[in-house]
Amino acid sequence: MPHHALEITLTRPLTPAELHAAARVLPLAANHDATRLMALMRARTPGRAAHRLRHRLSTPLPIDVITTHYPDATGQILLNVALPPAAHAALHRSAGQAGQSPALFLKLALHRALAQHADDETDRLDRAVDDLLAHTTSAHLLTAVGRALSRHPGAPQP
Repeated sequence: MPHHALEITLTRPLTPAELHAAARVLPLAANHDATRLMALMRARTPGRAAHRLRHRLSTPLPIDVITTHYPDATGQILLNVALPPAAHAALHRSAGQAGQSPALFLKLALHRALAQHADDETDRLDRAVDDLLAHTTSAHLLTAVGRALSRHPGAPQP
């Protein structure tokens, strides 16, 4: 049976005692502020691995989201979210009204939200570049962008 790398996002940072107690249940690697953990789970599928991980750690940990750490062959990341009962009921109601399964409804809604976010970000950047070009030449702007990128290669964007 293969191992699956899973990332756990927590609703709050763990105390050292909580992290120690959880690590006794399952070997874990924590980030610097103990808000994200990594774990390996044996299972036939990534979905089953995420389910097992949530089952084993949901009591001792304030788990928000579990995701697969590596994309699958189609570039997809599995997202495992435990919804509160009211949100779960609303999801089932909305999916039924749309004639879709809850999983498909949530997947399509997430894809729409991500596409909208990408469009909004593109529009924001277009406006920012237009504002910059109103006060400088293309050559000066390109030089400044090149300098900024060389100072911060691969830096996360806000």
